[in-house]
Parts: sequence; structure tokens; C-alpha cells
Amino acid sequence: MTKYTKEEEQILLKVADSAIKFGLENDKAPKIVLEDYSEKLRANGASFVTLEIEGTLRGCVGTLESYQPLVQDIAQNGYAAAFEDNRFESLTAGEYVKLTKHISILSASTEISFLSEEDLLKKIRPGIDGLILMDKGYQETFLPSVWKELPEPKLFLQHLKLKAGLPKEYWSKTLKVKKYTVKVIKQ
Repeated sequence: MTKYTKEEEQILLKVADSAIKFGLENDKAPKIVLEDYSEKLRANGASFVTLEIEGTLRGCVGTLESYQPLVQDIAQNGYAAAFEDNRFESLTAGEYVKLTKHISILSASTEISFLSEEDLLKKIRPGIDGLILMDKGYQETFLPSVWKELPEPKLFLQHLKLKAGLPKEYWSKTLKVKKYTVKVIKQ
């Protein structure tokens, strides 16, 4: 995974913050001028932007696969976390001043080979791995930060199944699971 300097991390946090401010003022996402950023920050990357108010989730949107410049991905996800996360109303100016922002930059995901649920549970690393669960048109992810709330692998997997719209005891021979790690940048 790419390493970023403290200065680059601050630039990425500012990109997310500026996208939210721009959205409050213009009711749309900003256009990113890629030439304003270093080659490293223009490299393709996948990210999630998580917004919290007093430790409570206020929005979280991201991409699982790297397909566009990282700074553009962060700007789009920052805007979307504030205004397009369907779990929440659009962010207000009053809420903006209370926001804490976190950026998770994702590594490439790798598929986990497993024979059973027990085998899968042995291959995931609590506190380290984010998971993507896929089966029969269902797909959902938990970032590694979710381990704080669900520290047991079995509970983590059960809640991921529920988030995907599946029963918590669901199992299928066609179930696929990928894992990834993240670099977290906190405000």
C-alpha cells in the first residue's frame, strides 16, 4: 500500500472537507483540478470517507475498487457521505461545524479461499481485515473499523450478512469473500 507523508494526509483531509463545504454552498460535488495535486495523489485509489458527530456515525460512502485518481475519489466520497448516504438526511451547516472526518484508503482486495464458515473465520484477522461478502447478487462490506463494535469474527461475519440482506446463519457454496486492509487518516 502506498505510504503518504503527514502533509499529503492533511491535503487529502482538506480535499474531503472542501468537497463537503462546496456541497453545502453549491448543492453539488466539486470538480477536482488534478493538476493541482502531486502525481502520488493523482494515482488511482479507492477510499471511504466516514463522517461522525460526537462519535456517532453521520455518513460513510466509498469505493471498493481503484478506478479513478485518489483525490477525485476522496472528493466524491466526501460529498456523498455528507449528502447522498441514504441512511441520513443531507448534512446541514449546523452539523458541519461538529463533524469529524476519517478517510480510509483501501488496499487492493484479495479473495479468500475457504471450505466452510469455520475455515473462513480462521482466515480473517480481527481489527485488520475489511471484508467484502458477495453471493447471488448480494454484496456488502465492513471496513476494519467495524471490528471495534463487533470484535468476534463470527459476529462480524453474521452482521455483514445481515447488512447484505441475508440471514445471519446464511451459507452457500457460491459465497465469496474478499479481504482488504486500509490506511486510516483521521482529522
